[in-house]
Amino acid sequence: MTFPLQDLLTILPELIVIGTACLILALDPILEATKKDVLAWLTLGALAMCIGLTSSQMTGRVSAFSGMVVIDAYAAFWKLLLYIVTGLTVLLSLAYLKAERLSIGEYYGFILLALAGMMVMVSGADLLTIYLGTELMSLSLYVMAGLKRTEARSLEASAKYFVLGAFSSGVLLYGISLLFGLAGSTGLSAIAAAITAHGTGDPLLSLALVLLAVGFGFKMAVVPFHMWTPDVYQGAPTSVTAFMAVASKAASFGAFLRVFVEGLGAASADWSVLFTVVCLATLALGNLVAIVQTNIKRMLAYSSIAHAGYALIGVVVAGGHSGEGASTGFASVLLYIAIYSFMTLGAFALVGMLRKEGQESDQIEDYAGLAKREPLAAFFMLVFLVSLAGIPPTAGFIGKFYIFMAAVNGGMTWLAIVAVIFAAISAFYYLRIVMVMYMREAEGSIATHSRLETSPALSLVLACALAGVVLLGLFPNGLWSLASQAAPLLK
Repeated sequence: MTFPLQDLLTILPELIVIGTACLILALDPILEATKKDVLAWLTLGALAMCIGLTSSQMTGRVSAFSGMVVIDAYAAFWKLLLYIVTGLTVLLSLAYLKAERLSIGEYYGFILLALAGMMVMVSGADLLTIYLGTELMSLSLYVMAGLKRTEARSLEASAKYFVLGAFSSGVLLYGISLLFGLAGSTGLSAIAAAITAHGTGDPLLSLALVLLAVGFGFKMAVVPFHMWTPDVYQGAPTSVTAFMAVASKAASFGAFLRVFVEGLGAASADWSVLFTVVCLATLALGNLVAIVQTNIKRMLAYSSIAHAGYALIGVVVAGGHSGEGASTGFASVLLYIAIYSFMTLGAFALVGMLRKEGQESDQIEDYAGLAKREPLAAFFMLVFLVSLAGIPPTAGFIGKFYIFMAAVNGGMTWLAIVAVIFAAISAFYYLRIVMVMYMREAEGSIATHSRLETSPALSLVLACALAGVVLLGLFPNGLWSLASQAAPLLK
């Protein structure tokens, strides 16, 4: 079987990523442990090429492989974000793997394979294509979560993630099979046409909506499908946790929006109600449970759950409207996830590099007196935490502002008020860490053995994350313009 050359050129970024991943896996066994950094730079080179190619795809809409893949501004927006996040993760991993004394060359191959799956997810115009991308991403992340093979906690995280992920994949596939039975096709355009022709009264359609919501809900880590998140985030290597918390969530939201808008947009009245309930539950549980956490990685895990709830506000608003109102709702989601990526990645970068007696310092108490021992690191963490709390003039405030304004303009002021209340609650557990860093004295081994593992690569990651948080907080118009250009193509 042969494919037209034009189709292969359309997915050239995906081919570059997969080809580089295969090359890395082939080179890993023959490279000395001291030369494994070459694989990281090879990964970054591939990402640089992909950024150039994808930037040229921001205009127009091109279909390939009989309409199973689509390249448009929406897909390009998510891909560019994924490239940036992946590149920063690779730079973070250069320092982190050395600090953990892990010489695992295949690590970079799995990162690229996961990225390839994410790229397929956001470009898929067919449910089976999206499902294949989801599985490629998930299988790579299952392995990466357990790369600290000498730690039982890491292996436990990998096992839990695999078992619950396999269950959610089965549920998602069952929902896809029901839609195929209703529409006779798994293509999003065919499903949309079938729903428009036959209406939304079929109970099988309602069941399919619920099953798809469960499948995507697991990947996005929303309540009640969040149960894997705290254990996996805590047990996985911190660089992997950062990648999962940011890239996996971004790709999942990208695929989720395309499926529910392009394929199931005619049933938006039904799924908008469903996601309103999920949104409220996610905001409540994520923010309230985060208050009682003593492990900073678990706290950031529940924070990640809560931020998924904020992003769902834009989905709910868009589902209840059409035209400009829907476009604004979707654009606010794109903007929010992009901003969330920078501040969350920066926070996890600092968590991964703060060491105590050669081990990660993942207890909140380990940050006592950090402002005196590592004033610059404490300042970086302060900025990231303030942004996560949504306090101006950081980018986190801008993200929440656009989400809340979309709700107010869409006639859902009550939802914006509820979200503001939970945002105020979230400030407590974020600023608690700030208080520990600046107002509490370090005691015992924390004072003598706790330090930050610095490197040029880590400095670059933190500088990029800080620039994203500060500059997008002060000058958000460019990112909002990109998000607005991408969002209308989903109507």
